Amino acid sequence: MSAVTLQNVIKGYAGQTVLDDVSLILNKGEKVGLVGVNGSGKTTLFKLVVGVEQPDIGTVTKTRGLTVGYLPQEPDLPPDGILIDVVGEAVADQRNREHELQALSKQISAVHGTDEEAGLLEKYDRLHAEFEARGGYAYEVRIREVLGGVGFAPEEYQQRVSALSGGQKCRASLARMLLIGADLLLLDEPTNHLDIDATRWLEKYLANYDGGAIIISHDRYLLDRVVKKIIEIENRNVETYPTNYSNFAEAKRIRRLNETREYTKQQEWIAHQKDYIDRVRYAKDSAKQARARQKLLANMEERGEILEKPDALAAKMKLQFAQQQKGGNMVVRVEGAAKSYGDIHLIRDLDFEMTVGEKVGIIGPNGVGKTTLLRMLLGQVKPDAGKVRLFENLSVGYYDQEHRDLDPALSVIETVRKVRPEATEAEARKFLALFLFRKDEVFKRVGTLSGGEQSRVLLARLVWRNPQVLVLDEPTNHLDIQAREALESALLEYSGSILMVSHDRYFLDKIATRLLVLNARTEHEIIDGNWSTYSALVEQREVAKRAAVDKEKEAKRRAREEAERKSGAQKPKKNKSKYAAQRIEEIEAQIISHETRIRQIEEKFADPAMMKETAKLKAMHVEYDGLREELVELNAKWEAAVEAQAD
Repeated sequence: MSAVTLQNVIKGYAGQTVLDDVSLILNKGEKVGLVGVNGSGKTTLFKLVVGVEQPDIGTVTKTRGLTVGYLPQEPDLPPDGILIDVVGEAVADQRNREHELQALSKQISAVHGTDEEAGLLEKYDRLHAEFEARGGYAYEVRIREVLGGVGFAPEEYQQRVSALSGGQKCRASLARMLLIGADLLLLDEPTNHLDIDATRWLEKYLANYDGGAIIISHDRYLLDRVVKKIIEIENRNVETYPTNYSNFAEAKRIRRLNETREYTKQQEWIAHQKDYIDRVRYAKDSAKQARARQKLLANMEERGEILEKPDALAAKMKLQFAQQQKGGNMVVRVEGAAKSYGDIHLIRDLDFEMTVGEKVGIIGPNGVGKTTLLRMLLGQVKPDAGKVRLFENLSVGYYDQEHRDLDPALSVIETVRKVRPEATEAEARKFLALFLFRKDEVFKRVGTLSGGEQSRVLLARLVWRNPQVLVLDEPTNHLDIQAREALESALLEYSGSILMVSHDRYFLDKIATRLLVLNARTEHEIIDGNWSTYSALVEQREVAKRAAVDKEKEAKRRAREEAERKSGAQKPKKNKSKYAAQRIEEIEAQIISHETRIRQIEEKFADPAMMKETAKLKAMHVEYDGLREELVELNAKWEAAVEAQAD
C-alpha cells in the first residue's frame, strides 16, 4: 500500500530545474535508499515529501493520517534544553499518559468504596492498556538505549544542548527522531558523526523498525544491510531498483555497458550514413537516396532518437597518483605513547610500527584519540609519554577532515597552484577538471564551497603534490558515492604508504591491509587485514562470549536441580499457577495481604508529596499493577479450592 505518491513533479530554483517530471510511489513499511551525486536533488525530494517545499508542477500525495519524521543534516534543537529532556520530548505522549494514570490513581483512592470507583477503574484500565501497548514504563529505558546507541555516555545525558559539539547535536537530533516512531522516517545522512559501533547499532535499529524509512546515505554497508529498494536521482529524474546497494551498483554497471554499446553502435551507423550522404549527394543516380537518408537522420534527431553519450550523463572524478620515489623502509614508529587532556585519557601505552607501502586504517569509537594520534605523528601535538615518530626523510600529504589548512580567501585554482607554482593556468585547469571543477568553477573562493567541494579541493592538492606518505583523516566525509569510488580506485593504485582514520567500512575493506584498533577501556589491537577481517573476529568473540554465558547458566541450572533433588524438592508442574498447591487458608492469607498492600499504595498515591518522587512513583505503579493481577488469580484459585473441598 502506498504511503507517498509523486506524480509528474517538476521542481527548480532560480530558473534551474532540479527534478523534472518525477513520478514515484513510496510504499508503507519499506526501507529505501535514496542515492545520487551531491546536488542531484535528494534533499529537495525529502522537502517535497515533508511539505516544507511545494512542487512547481505536479502533485505530492500522502496517505491520510501518515506521520512523517524528517532528519535534516543541520540539527534544530533548543540550546537551553538538557540533552536527555530534549531527546525525551519524542515520547511526550507516553509521559502524558503516565501522568494521567497517576492522576486517576489519586481519584480512585479518594472515592474508594463508592459508586464512582467502578467507572474510574474502567477508565484506568483502558488508559493503562493503551499505555502498555505503547511500551509502558519502558519508554525511559528506550530513551537511554537510543542515546547510548548513537554514542552518548550516561555522564553526558545532563549536558545542555548549547554545550554540545556540532557532531553531538546531530547525534542528539537523530536519537530524538528515532524515538518519535513515525510511520515514515526521512533520514538525510544519518551516519554523519557516528563512529562504527554507533553505525552498526543504527543498522540493527532501522532493520527492525516497524515503520518505513527513506535514507540518504553514502554508507554503502548500511545501504546493503538495511534497504530493500534503491531510488537513484540522476539527470533530474529517478530510476528505481528493487534491491540493495551492491546489486543496484552491478545492475547499473551492466546498464551503462549496454548504453555504451548501443550508443557506439548507433554512432557508427550514423557515421556510415553521413559518409554515404557526403559521397553521393551530388551523384545524379544516387542524390535521391542521399536526401532520403538525410531526412531520416533529421527525423530521428527531431523525435529524440539520437542517444546521448553515456559519459555525458555522469561526470566522474578521476584521480591518479604518479609513481613514488623509493625511500627508507620505516614510515612510522610509536613506542609507549600516551596522551591525556585533564582527566580524559585518550591514548595509553601504544606501540605501533608501519613500513613502506602499507595501507593502515585506524578505527575506534569517537573520542578515543584517532585524530590526536595523527596530529602527534605530524608534530602538531606532543605526547605526554613515549615516542611518536613519522620519519623525517619522507614527504607527507595530510588530509584534515576539518579543512583547517584551506585558505577561504583563495580560489580553487590558486589553492592548487600553491603546491606547484611552476604549473601554468592551463595545466591547472586541465588537472582540476579531473576533480569536477570546470570552466569558471575554478575561480570560486574556497570559503564559498560546500563541504563536498572543499573535500575535492583538498584531494586535488594532495594528488598534485604526490607525497610518499598520505595521512588521511576521514577522507570520505562529504564525498558522494561516485567520488568515494574514484578515491578508492586512486588509492589502490597509489604505491606510497597510507595511514588513515575512517568510519567508512566499505572504504576500509577496499583500501586497508592492516588495522590499528584504538579502544577506550581495553588494550589496543593490531589486525592483519581489512574491516571484514576484523568484523569476523569480533563476531567470533561475541559468539564465544554468548556461549560462555550460556554454559555458565546451564551449569547453574544443573547445580540447582541437583540441590533440589538432594533436598527432595519437587519442581512445580509446567503451566501450573504458583498458588495451585496451596491450602485454602494460605490463599486467604495471601488475599488479605495483597488487599492490605493495595490500600497502602492507594493511600500513597493520594499523597501530593509523592508526585515529586518520580522513581518511587513508577516503582509503586509497577507493584500496584502486579498486585492487582495476582489478586484476580488468587480469588479464582480460592473459589476453585472451595468448590473442590465441597466436592
